[in-house]
Order: sequence, then structure tokens, then C-alpha cells
Amino acid sequence: MRYEVRPGPEHFLPPAAASMGIRLPNPGEAIVHGYIVPEEQAMEEAARRFLSAKVPTIFPGPLVLWAWTPTAEKKAKAIRHLFNVLKESVGPNQQPMLIPMPDYRPKYPKINPEVEINPNHPNLTIWHNRIDTCLFVGVHCHQANLTLKIVRGGTNCYTMAMCAQAGHEDAMLSFRDITPDHIIRLADKVRELKGTVPGPAVVQ
Repeated sequence: MRYEVRPGPEHFLPPAAASMGIRLPNPGEAIVHGYIVPEEQAMEEAARRFLSAKVPTIFPGPLVLWAWTPTAEKKAKAIRHLFNVLKESVGPNQQPMLIPMPDYRPKYPKINPEVEINPNHPNLTIWHNRIDTCLFVGVHCHQANLTLKIVRGGTNCYTMAMCAQAGHEDAMLSFRDITPDHIIRLADKVRELKGTVPGPAVVQ
């Protein structure tokens, strides 16, 4: 039976998706649940996941939080645009959030889960805020892979990842080779599908 990357909780130590035969996509492709799909199909699925979530959340990492290159600055502005579009597109009972991951130093147990995600204990932030769908962007690959496995193992959060390299097989949905344009395209897709995706009736 083929292994699929689905929301958990899976178990205490979920296997690395790569060890279960999940491969990374080629340029122009993306991953959804471990299956290779065209990038545009993943864009639509990501937008639908955002629009149907109770607490759709974006976790920007240090690669976009710090203005270390002109491209990083453009990505940061694109992420802010995506979040603004998300806020204007969801229903009144949905609570979009933008929670940064500024660095990778362990903060447990002093993390403030209302304002920051701790990549070494991401389940704390997800549990505290009842996040059911999230997007990682601008997170170094080694930390993203670790964090995505922890999330999959201990929560039922649907994880998406935008990677500047080859993608993340441990996310339920992952893009590769992202540029500011990819982030803007996702925002456009959210706006396009606004009102066509039924949102949750109530936030619990």
C-alpha cells in the first residue's frame, strides 16, 4: 500500500516521507499528499485549504523575515500581500493568523505561542491557537523537515510548504523553486476562489 502524507496525529515518531518512497517534484511540479502534480493544481488546492480552514496560518521563517537580499525583501512583501488577501477573503468565523519563526533557538518552555512558532516544539503553537491549516515559507530546509514531521506526528494540522529549493516531502502540500511571483499567484488564486469554497460554520 502506497504511503500518503496526510494530517496526523500519526504517532510519536512519524517516518520521514522520503524513507517511505515519497520523492521530490521536478521543476514545474508540486507535491500533494505525496503525489506529484502540476504546480497549478497544487496552487488551487492550497487556496482551497486556506479558504476552508478555521484558523489558516502563515509561518514565515528567517529567510524572508530578515532583509538579507533584495529577493528576500520582495518575498516578505509578497507574503504580507498573501496574508492581507487571505484576511479579506475568509468568512467572519475564520481567524487567519501570521506567526513568525524568526530563529531556530530552542525556547521551550518559555515560548509565547501567540506571537511566535518554536520550530523545535511547533505543536505548542498549533495546539494553543487551534491551527488546522498552515503554510511554511522562508524556513531553512533542515528545520522545515524537522518541524513538519513533528506537526504531522502530534497534530491534525494540514501543512503546506513553499520551498526555494526542491520542496518538502514531509508536508501535505509543497511547492519548489518559489519566487515572489509564486506567492502572488497563490494570493490571486485565493481571491479567485473566494466565495466558492464553503468555510467552517464556527471556530471552536
